[in-house]
Amino acid sequence: MSGHGDPIPMMSRKAGPLHGVAHVPGDKSISHRSLILGALSVGETRITGLLEGQDVLDTARAMRAFGAELADHGGGEWSVHGVGTGGFAEPEQVIDCGNSGTGVRLIMGAMATCPISATFTGDASLCARPMARVTDPLALFGARAHGRRGGRLPMTITGAADPVPVRYVVPVPSAQVKSAVLLAGLNAPGQTVVIEREATRDHTERMLVGFGAELTVEDTDEGRVITLTGQPELRAQDIVVPRDPSSAAFPVCAALIVEGSDVLVPNIGLNPTRAGLFTTLQEMGADLTFENPREEGGEPVADLRAKFSPDLKGIEVPPERAASMIDEYPVLSVVAAFAEGPTVMRGVRELRVKESDRIDAMAQGLRKAGVEVEEGEDWWIVHGRGFGNVSGGMTVESRLDHRIAMSFLVLGLASEKPVSVDDGGPIATSFPVFEPLMAALGARVERANH
Repeated sequence: MSGHGDPIPMMSRKAGPLHGVAHVPGDKSISHRSLILGALSVGETRITGLLEGQDVLDTARAMRAFGAELADHGGGEWSVHGVGTGGFAEPEQVIDCGNSGTGVRLIMGAMATCPISATFTGDASLCARPMARVTDPLALFGARAHGRRGGRLPMTITGAADPVPVRYVVPVPSAQVKSAVLLAGLNAPGQTVVIEREATRDHTERMLVGFGAELTVEDTDEGRVITLTGQPELRAQDIVVPRDPSSAAFPVCAALIVEGSDVLVPNIGLNPTRAGLFTTLQEMGADLTFENPREEGGEPVADLRAKFSPDLKGIEVPPERAASMIDEYPVLSVVAAFAEGPTVMRGVRELRVKESDRIDAMAQGLRKAGVEVEEGEDWWIVHGRGFGNVSGGMTVESRLDHRIAMSFLVLGLASEKPVSVDDGGPIATSFPVFEPLMAALGARVERANH
């Protein structure tokens, strides 16, 4: 049962060449942060290219509940009238963050140093995910959390009335945890310091500087040290959201494995903390080219062309690259199935606590498709069968996980027999135009009950 209504069974089958331009949605990470920082700034922030998937719309609704004024002007154009740092009002209703781990964890951070209480919930998938990794560091500021056993939603956070600055070493590579601590530090006096041993996506740091916060980043023997000076007056910004590299992964990977394909994906964000998948695909022998490189809103951007690549080779993905492509491992494993030889992925423990246990979900589905997979707690190996040798012909469980659903639908475009997914409904959380976009390229993706 999908958290967003009745299940939507979907199927994909072998297609002719994929051709055309794929205008993927705006970046989800940057869209969340645009709304939250717009709400914490003074004046009107205007956002162009906002991802209007359910996850981001849930964050927009939450910002209204905390007192910000938001207007949807259509076509991804939004404006946010903020309440200023520390200006959140206490919400009258429970904050429902749907399927979004990013949304709920960032919002918890943003309100943790305001003298208010808020109760958070979400769908079945989100309510099963651990929140202690965020609430533990927020407690250091003086915030209190009361949730279900195991630190799970529904959960009430009472913000610190007299917050203190924090020095925090992030125990696992997580941009969500880092960002929650930095957002909490905005309304704490003095300097809040976050240290990450492995660099994770840095959209929060880039955007805080853009909004006028005093923030420094230093690489030291201890790791990456981020120092934020608290209680700034954030200034409203005009933000152009780059296209989401995590969404681009699906048409790009489909083009690599469907014979004769040539697909252009314009305006892709190529922040080095997010672009690990494309580097990995090139190492496997993928025909990828970056055209018209430029910078928009402090983020590197380019147009990405992907062409059919029949001679892909399995590789060992460096574990230190994991943080820059953590959401892309499911669809990478699909490409790996069509490569020659094993693709080894290590240092990926984080995949086990995403919307689903993504290692287990992909391993089980790939085995059903005739692909050998080995797995451990923080590693897995896909033994590629080479182009044209993946059988397909199975139904897989999406487990309320948008990336699992889309990954297996990509697999079906190049496997011998069709691939069915029990519920494609969660795809709307991050990629609401996935079906028409893929169809326009020539993919055969359809709802099975139509």
